[in-house]
Amino acid sequence: MFLSIFDIFKIGVGPSSSHTMGPMLASARFLDALRERWARAPDAPAPLRIEAVLRGSLAFTGQGHATDRAVVLGLLGFRPDTLDPDEAVRREAALRANAWIDIAGLPRIRFDAETGIVFDYGPPLPGHANGMILRAFDAEGVPYFTETYYSIGGGFVLTAEELAGGDIKAVDASVLRPYPFGSAAEMLVMGAASRRSIAAMKRANETVGRGDAELDAGLDRIWAVMDACIDRGLATEGTLPGGLNVRRRARRIHQALLSERGSNSVQPHVANDWLSVYAMAINEENAGGGCVVTAPTNGAAGVVPAVIRYYRDHCIGANHAGVRDFLLTAAAIGGLIKTNASISGAEVGCQGEVGSAAAMAAAGFCAALGGTNEQVENAAEIALEHHLGLTCDPIRGLVQVPCIERNGLGAIKAVAAASLALRGDGSHIMPLDNCIEAMKQTGRDMSVRYKETSTGGLAVNLPEC
Repeated sequence: MFLSIFDIFKIGVGPSSSHTMGPMLASARFLDALRERWARAPDAPAPLRIEAVLRGSLAFTGQGHATDRAVVLGLLGFRPDTLDPDEAVRREAALRANAWIDIAGLPRIRFDAETGIVFDYGPPLPGHANGMILRAFDAEGVPYFTETYYSIGGGFVLTAEELAGGDIKAVDASVLRPYPFGSAAEMLVMGAASRRSIAAMKRANETVGRGDAELDAGLDRIWAVMDACIDRGLATEGTLPGGLNVRRRARRIHQALLSERGSNSVQPHVANDWLSVYAMAINEENAGGGCVVTAPTNGAAGVVPAVIRYYRDHCIGANHAGVRDFLLTAAAIGGLIKTNASISGAEVGCQGEVGSAAAMAAAGFCAALGGTNEQVENAAEIALEHHLGLTCDPIRGLVQVPCIERNGLGAIKAVAAASLALRGDGSHIMPLDNCIEAMKQTGRDMSVRYKETSTGGLAVNLPEC
């Protein structure tokens, strides 16, 4: 199965790819399906009211992740990658005031944002922990159209039928790719046979149907959004929304780091602080609902960009070609994890989010520094191995504590893993494929309390102030 780099790295909005971007896309897809159904039979009873039911993790942590607002914006026709924040605020306010949706190609539909979104705290839907049901009713209250959607991580959304058929709606599977590796083992074999790096094989797969110039423009746009997000986070102060009163720290830490440059008193481990501050800057932006790139999720959006920024600004011999190879390599590893296990915190815990991000960043960093394919695979395995069992237990369902600092530690582990791999010859005991399978099994056995429901771990051990 082929996952494009543009499926792994999606431009969107915070605070969550699964709980914000996914429900927004699902609601927009429902609107499209409703429009298509109405166009086929305009003389039939019209859809006049919509209801959304959130289940599983979407219900338990939906308010902290702004899932209800995401549903509203999706039903207004907004999508994460093209969202205009000012227009979204204006149209959301109008909907909340009059409870009507006016969308071209459909009759006027009633939707009360206060009562039309149901947080169902019962058992999750059978397909995935992040499930939601959207229903349209006619004037008599008879169901007109119903669809079940699953937000399976990283902004991927599937209907129940698509999920049952294994269709992740990514890239046309009928298109032949020159290096169709579905596992790390296949990736290494193909690399050895072709004498190509992982980045070169990924580039060859991506340029089927598009030229190198188009691919490079897309890569550069991804990095530009990541880089700008770091800069915004480093320049912004204040308190994050949600009620935890978490203060942004990235700007203050960054200013302190800048003031210490050139000083004889700087400790050698200051590199860790640079990595942390870059990651924290992005995740503070994400927590504030800003524009971020899934890498591979919003909750883990800071790890890969932090390591790229560290490579670009702190490493000898860094160049823009290295940034592109970093992204291509990271996407190859992310695609393997997504295909063979999961990147969803609601499905396997944070090992699938920050753990996957650290593996991607370690691989990308190792490749950018000239590592062999075997060293790159080793770097990814080391980083993922040492995140196994990591739970997802956000306090109050907010992507703030422990998520912001956790991205910083993920970036540090990624660099350490790549450095260890580069010191070796690529040989190691545990293959990446087996580590990915171990993560999948660990997630399957993990209690649901530790899988983004905020019903266990740190989420229930916050002291009362």
